[in-house]
Amino acid sequence: MVFGINTITELHEVFGYKKPKHPLISVINLSDVEISERFLNSKVGFPFYNITLKTKTAHPFKYGREYFDFSEGSLFGTAPNQLVEIEETCEKGEMEGWGLYFHPDLTHGYNLIDKLSDYAFFSYETKEALHLSEKEKSTLNNVVSQIIEEYESNMDEFSQDLLISNLELLFNHVRRFYSRQFLTRKSQNISIVTKLKKLLKEYYNSNQISVNGLPKVHYFAEKLNLSSSYLSDLLKNETGKNAQDTIHTYLIEKAKNNLLNTNKSISEIAFELGFEYPQYFSRFFKKETGLTPKGFRLDEN
Repeated sequence: MVFGINTITELHEVFGYKKPKHPLISVINLSDVEISERFLNSKVGFPFYNITLKTKTAHPFKYGREYFDFSEGSLFGTAPNQLVEIEETCEKGEMEGWGLYFHPDLTHGYNLIDKLSDYAFFSYETKEALHLSEKEKSTLNNVVSQIIEEYESNMDEFSQDLLISNLELLFNHVRRFYSRQFLTRKSQNISIVTKLKKLLKEYYNSNQISVNGLPKVHYFAEKLNLSSSYLSDLLKNETGKNAQDTIHTYLIEKAKNNLLNTNKSISEIAFELGFEYPQYFSRFFKKETGLTPKGFRLDEN
């Protein structure tokens, strides 16, 4: 069964939680959450952004193919309208930590609404959770405490501004801590960079071009068992280029090699690279190099 939760009030009801203090944002204490049999084997979707920090879990949720099965101090985020599957009931006290939920409407009229897409961790998979140190947990807990204090207090002309400021502060801390996690996993990340380069070569040496056309980030992310967002951020931290830029760089180098070392026509090269139309290839090549394919071939020769 799939059912939607449209309001913060409905979200609290599903969790067996007290009535919310604000219509667009809430921080739920996970130790007070209970999941009844009524919601067992259901898939739940809601229009909220969510950041959850779990320090103890009864593993009642499944997101995609992954369980929320984290060691102490693990954080994950979800974007609006992603489905969460409830496969077990949960009694109060079986989980610890907090879950922050807010509706995008909360950010209307603020620059934050345009920045939300920059916080890629909302699109990571659960297996890509952020594992926090005690100091990092304390930092996030302090910011969340400020958020709770703000929306539980009597609202005044500054309340909304302070809520938004603290949300942005929280997101920037999470992004910083993920950057630290990328650095501490450098050897693993280098291995992924190497595997991606190998997969790109295999893509062109196999029949994938005729089947799938131009290489896409999603294809390689699945092969590497990562989300597209996490792969892009990992590559950005390791090489300075995200996943799309990495693919484009490979395409340009392959195109340059064909233009200089073969007598193939520009149309033939375009089709071999996966471009459906030669003019698309020419526009892409000029955007990346400043020259048309024909101009590059003449200039280099």
